[in-house]
Amino acid sequence: MTQPDPTAPYLRRLLDLLAEDGPAEEFGALTARARADGAHSDELAELERATATAMRIRRTLRQHRRRERELSALFDTAGDLAGLRDLDAVLQSIVRRARMLLGTDTAYLTLPDEDAGDTYMRVTDGSVSQVFQTLRLGLGEGLGGLVAQTARPYVTHDYRTDERFRHTRTVDAGVLDEGLAAILGVPLLLGSTGGAGGKVVGVLFAADRSARTFSSDEVALLCSLAAHAAIAIDTARALEDTRTALAGLAEANAVIQAHAAAVQRAEEAHDRLTDLVLRGGALPDVAAAVAELLSGPVSVHDTDGRDLTVPGPAAPGGTDPAVLLRAAAESVDKGRAVRDGDRWICAILAGREPLGSLVLHRPDLGDADRRLFERSSVVAALLLLLRRSVTETENRVRGELLTDLLNQPGRDPASLTARARRLGIELDEPQLVLVAHSADTTQERLLTCARQYLFTGGGITAAHDGAVVLLGPGDGADPGAAARRAAEQLTHCAGLPVTVAAAGPAAGPVALAAAHAEAARCLRALLVLRRTGRGACAADLGFLGVLLGDDHDVSGFVTASLGPLLDYDARRGTELVRTLEAYFDGGQSLTRAKEALHIHVNTVVQRLDRIQALLGPGWNEPRHALELQLALRLHLLDGPDRPGRRSGTDPATPAAGR
Repeated sequence: MTQPDPTAPYLRRLLDLLAEDGPAEEFGALTARARADGAHSDELAELERATATAMRIRRTLRQHRRRERELSALFDTAGDLAGLRDLDAVLQSIVRRARMLLGTDTAYLTLPDEDAGDTYMRVTDGSVSQVFQTLRLGLGEGLGGLVAQTARPYVTHDYRTDERFRHTRTVDAGVLDEGLAAILGVPLLLGSTGGAGGKVVGVLFAADRSARTFSSDEVALLCSLAAHAAIAIDTARALEDTRTALAGLAEANAVIQAHAAAVQRAEEAHDRLTDLVLRGGALPDVAAAVAELLSGPVSVHDTDGRDLTVPGPAAPGGTDPAVLLRAAAESVDKGRAVRDGDRWICAILAGREPLGSLVLHRPDLGDADRRLFERSSVVAALLLLLRRSVTETENRVRGELLTDLLNQPGRDPASLTARARRLGIELDEPQLVLVAHSADTTQERLLTCARQYLFTGGGITAAHDGAVVLLGPGDGADPGAAARRAAEQLTHCAGLPVTVAAAGPAAGPVALAAAHAEAARCLRALLVLRRTGRGACAADLGFLGVLLGDDHDVSGFVTASLGPLLDYDARRGTELVRTLEAYFDGGQSLTRAKEALHIHVNTVVQRLDRIQALLGPGWNEPRHALELQLALRLHLLDGPDRPGRRSGTDPATPAAGR
């Protein structure tokens, strides 16, 4: 019968320890236990050989298990990369696995900052120091800076005492604050072949707070994780580039669609405005159409800032001509519409010639709407050119009519009347004749202002004999008031003094020519009297009007000069007219006047005060005194029974009480 092997129990225990991955101390303890149990030397030698073999198997199994864990971690990392959504989450997972697989106190990853020219801490795991987590390393500084600079792994069992690295105060302070000693750093490489070359896109670290040695397997494992991290970064950048490209394409597509919509809208607007012009639409119709298209009130202005839109509600805020003209000039200089407060202004041009401006009352205006607004100014320019052409033709015809009327009124009155009627003017009805002159502006400018003045009221105007003649409806009109109104408005339009004389109303070619001659004489008188920039008719010139006027209205002149005194004498039975006559006859002497009237000098003073109250404070100034004396002489032509002297009363009879 075979004897049992005394070492069998110990061998079975070795197998159990291998299965359990027991500690190495228990493997060595089996030989000591067998010796204590009295095993023979050959049995102990066999057991020691078996134990050595078991330890080799144990190391092999442990390496296989470690490889399995590493492969599992690498597979997990690859899975993370395959489903990459968040780069920070993937990098955090890689750093955490590095710390777990290498069994270190901390792991971290730095990335380069190309703008700053250094590297910064991107992800940490196991770190407790805020200083360390915000650490930045320049190229070549510390272990990490050297790895980034050389693209090679570096390891140290105690960084603080390792002189191979360039220590800096900042880096050493961060390492000391974290309490690190052993550090392993490997580069994150892109485009490398066989582990060499390539671009460094970061550094992956594993570190312990106590001194230790990292094996070549651990270095290789960390390099594998670093390769995955590099792939993650490259993939994330590619995805970001793709997203950026897609966003750019989407934006470009939106721009193209918006542009196409804007082009289509512009075409529709152009067709609408063109159709409006072809159907005979005027500037107000174009302004209304543009206002509807751009959702804001629109007005059209000429080169003087005058609104050419048909009468209607004023645009919000009004339009200051000076400000408008400055903005229109800016629009010409920039070649586009300009913003002025809550409105947009676009110059209306024919080539480089300004014709006016288009005003849109709307604060915000996109590029597409601005271009549409600018295109609308082209349509407005066409209408203004057409309007100018028609106006120039009409003005030429009207000017020829007015010239013939003034030069040859009696040659063919019927023909002149018929020609005027075709222009909408009835020469057989009362018409006012105004003659305007300005030495400070051109005749063409004055003629333009005259046309604007007659724009709403009708009439014709033309240059004639160095002045501008205006002919307009005047039934029941006061020529003096009309002249003053015209002088004021023409002066405002021209920006310089304009003098205007008026005559009429008159009807018929011959009478109108005579009225023009009277107005021309009145204009010369105004200029001689230095009444530049004022308006008047012959009746407003006093005795000069009697001399210059065709009807020599003596009675009207007397009434205009002495009317208040004549009326007062007639109502009160006083002798103010006779007192004034005596005062002037006596050389404006109170003594001679009281002797001629046989009254007390105080009575003369009282009557002269009353005369001043009725005639005004300037009645005895030389110019007015001359007119009063002439009116008194003409008044004598009416006969002895004039107002102010009672019938049957002896002029020498004292009238001190009157």
